[in-house]
Amino acid sequence: MSIRVLLADDQAMIRSGLRLILEDQDDITVVGEAADGAEAVELARRLRPDVCLVDIRMPRLDGIEVTRALAGPGVAEPLRVVVVTTFDLDEYVHGALHAGAVGFVLKGAAPALLIEAVRAAHAGDALISPSVTLRLLRRLAPARAASTAPTARPLSAREVEVIRFIARGRTNQEIAAELFISLSTVKSHLTAVQQKLGVRNRVEIAAWAWESRLMDGAEPGG
Repeated sequence: MSIRVLLADDQAMIRSGLRLILEDQDDITVVGEAADGAEAVELARRLRPDVCLVDIRMPRLDGIEVTRALAGPGVAEPLRVVVVTTFDLDEYVHGALHAGAVGFVLKGAAPALLIEAVRAAHAGDALISPSVTLRLLRRLAPARAASTAPTARPLSAREVEVIRFIARGRTNQEIAAELFISLSTVKSHLTAVQQKLGVRNRVEIAAWAWESRLMDGAEPGG
């Protein structure tokens, strides 16, 4: 079964380019296009696509507002939203992350990254690109992060390892290989981490890691 994708961007040429990239894949189908944020919300609620690919800057409603309407807290049946942006708009991406986005893709990124983001979102995962999100989260880690409130329940050493790998952009499969544990064990750790941190997805886990300075001095690979 194909992954059903909704495209939302106010530039017709970009929508056409994204459609060409995505529909070149056997497992992806574009089911609708929206030229502004309000239309994106209306189409998404009507079509119920598997993934919404949303531009950050659009007329009527911007990408953050669209993300909040489709995936934010309180939404009964949230949709999976991947935000398309440029690195210069990092403050908007940070807002989209807290609004519920599960991925970020630069408009100038390689087509493979766009495809990977769509597939990750459809699988219930989130694309954390080292070239985009990690730089973004490092830059946006607020000064108050040093006093971030502790979790209700302490994290185990293994859970901290998993969090650090997530914050570096590793997939579940890569984490399993690095730690010599099964994929199901990685998923169990992720579930426990989300409950302890009170976050909804791995994007928010990564944000917590950087904002809490858990990554300060951490060496790649562990």
